[in-house]
Amino acid sequence: MKILIFNWQDIKNPFGGGAEVHMHEIFSRIAAQGHDITLGCCMFEGSPAEEIIDGIRVVRTGKRNFFNLLVKQFYKKLSTEKKYDIVIDDINKIPFYMPRYVKEPLLAISHHFFGKAIFREAGLITGSYVWLAEKRVNRVYRNTPFVVVSDSTLNEFIERGFKREQITIVTNAIEQERFPMKVCEKFENPTVVYFGRLKKYKSVDHLVRAFALIAGKVPEARLEFIGRGDFQPELMKLADKLDIIDKVKFYGYVSEEEKAMLLSKSHIAVNTSIKEGWGITNIEANACGTPVISANVPGLRDSVKEGLSGLLYEYGNIGQLSELILRLITGRQELMRLSEGAVQWAKTFSWDNSAELMLKRCEEVIAENI
Repeated sequence: MKILIFNWQDIKNPFGGGAEVHMHEIFSRIAAQGHDITLGCCMFEGSPAEEIIDGIRVVRTGKRNFFNLLVKQFYKKLSTEKKYDIVIDDINKIPFYMPRYVKEPLLAISHHFFGKAIFREAGLITGSYVWLAEKRVNRVYRNTPFVVVSDSTLNEFIERGFKREQITIVTNAIEQERFPMKVCEKFENPTVVYFGRLKKYKSVDHLVRAFALIAGKVPEARLEFIGRGDFQPELMKLADKLDIIDKVKFYGYVSEEEKAMLLSKSHIAVNTSIKEGWGITNIEANACGTPVISANVPGLRDSVKEGLSGLLYEYGNIGQLSELILRLITGRQELMRLSEGAVQWAKTFSWDNSAELMLKRCEEVIAENI
């Protein structure tokens, strides 16, 4: 097959996240089977206009802030160069509204809707732009087949009036070879880690406040952050204000090898986000033998097997979050049980399986349009 994909970013873009990982891991495997994959996305500083990444032809144009305005012409250019069997519309924040102009069979991918949660990250003007753009999905994509990554996102679509038969779940997963897939030796001091982008809407400040509540009870405990983002200065100010800055460490961007090492040596990973499409970082922590304490919100609750791979708490309930952290870092037996369960849970997620599901869905959509 010849498959044309559109996403805001590619796997090398510094603004990329879970959506780009999902797209790249799946379609690089499909490319390895001999299929012809082209990805259209935006430019970033220092990026070439075209390159091959893991078998995917990546073609870039335009700046990130206005890429959605260029997609229609970009699609026309790429689709006249080659006859594609199917087009993939990978929706991430601002949709491209491709059902309006794509002539080939179309399959859309959605990780989650921001909804009103966007206003926590963006101001009123930008937030309203994203919120209204998502609202139009109901009308523009009403007859489009979708792939989603979780039961939570599936339920969101049904609540929006989409038909169940339009939607297929293809979950996020992990490349198991990159992780130890066992419980490893931990840091000497009880260590709580956050792994992901440091963005306001991910509510990482909740973790700083929760940790401050237990710092006096377990003075040797440490709080560490893996990842980068524009919310880091605020987190550092908060840690200083709460008098725990000497117990906090920010690693910023790390290599895949260092990420696996740090997750393996940490005792607990915490995910505080208000909403996610799924929660791949939870599974990656589990694959390092580290249980997760996660907000019980759409997407994240799908990636945590409560009582096996970790625990869930009420989003925003900082007191409950601190109690769960304290319970695990002082309860060696429960921590070990969840650490072993985390590995067991992580073993059920494979990109190879997800790629096969996606390939099958592409074939079905093509067949339906013949």
